[in-house]
Amino acid sequence: MLQNFEMEYTLDFSKITQYDNLEFVAKQVVEGFITGIHKSPMHGFSVEFAEHRQYNVGEPTKHIDWKLYAKTDKLFVKCYEEETNLRCHLVIDNSSSMYFPIQNQYSLASPNKIFFSIYAAAALMQIFKNQRDAIGLSVFSDELELHTQARGGESHQKMIYRELEKILQPISNEVRKKSMVTDTLHRIAEQIHRRSLVVIFSDMLESQSNTEELLLALQHLRHNKHEVILFHTYHKQLEYDFGFENRLYKFIDMESGNEIKIHSNQIRDYYKAAIGDYFKELTLKCGQYQIDVFPADITKGFDQILLPYILKRQETT
Repeated sequence: MLQNFEMEYTLDFSKITQYDNLEFVAKQVVEGFITGIHKSPMHGFSVEFAEHRQYNVGEPTKHIDWKLYAKTDKLFVKCYEEETNLRCHLVIDNSSSMYFPIQNQYSLASPNKIFFSIYAAAALMQIFKNQRDAIGLSVFSDELELHTQARGGESHQKMIYRELEKILQPISNEVRKKSMVTDTLHRIAEQIHRRSLVVIFSDMLESQSNTEELLLALQHLRHNKHEVILFHTYHKQLEYDFGFENRLYKFIDMESGNEIKIHSNQIRDYYKAAIGDYFKELTLKCGQYQIDVFPADITKGFDQILLPYILKRQETT
């Protein structure tokens, strides 16, 4: 199914920057995605409503399909599966490593990890909104920067979009925010009081010695009966394939500021082996804990985010 799926976005990603309206762009991304779905083997999926039924006099008019009325001169109501199907909680890693790669200006055609994650989260919010799901948001770095409970309602959704847009504002490269994924996930697990779908965007970069603790923090979410989807955000060419030319580089730790000058060939094999082992361990452990983990290459667009979510949703309905 995945091999036959073709995306047909209507936006020129190269022209979408952090200064554009996030909600509007997210809506356009989802509309393009849904158009692609309906031209694919998944054509039976509906992101908005289950079916129509005839309107009964005295009912609220808010769900009347006025476009259908214009065509048929009859009143029909959109029937939804549930008024609130899920409680969905977005968790976004806002540590300094998520601002890689550093550029003068970002667009959807050449994003860094945080830029990609914000727009991916905003696109998922559009689907949550259309499905009448309650939405919550947590943002963390070396501390829990923001935490909201999952709620429905237009004003709550607008507030979340405003908070996401704040993250897109340029910050100084001198700001160093370490990633505390382990501690923060434990805190979030305790603060999400009702069973929810938890969607995490993070590069999962913690010290190698802390890997087991990190995985236990993910397990904490599952222990509290939450469904968990982890989108492991990374730049495949640079962070996984180590696509650097054969020359001397100065590598800088974005969270600590530590620097090292070294020829890329001296560490290429060691680095690729280490990062490959880490990806495999993360995938294996998440599978053991019944956590869905998806590698999210920030250069590959949003189908790798939206499609796994849609397939997951279909499995559980």
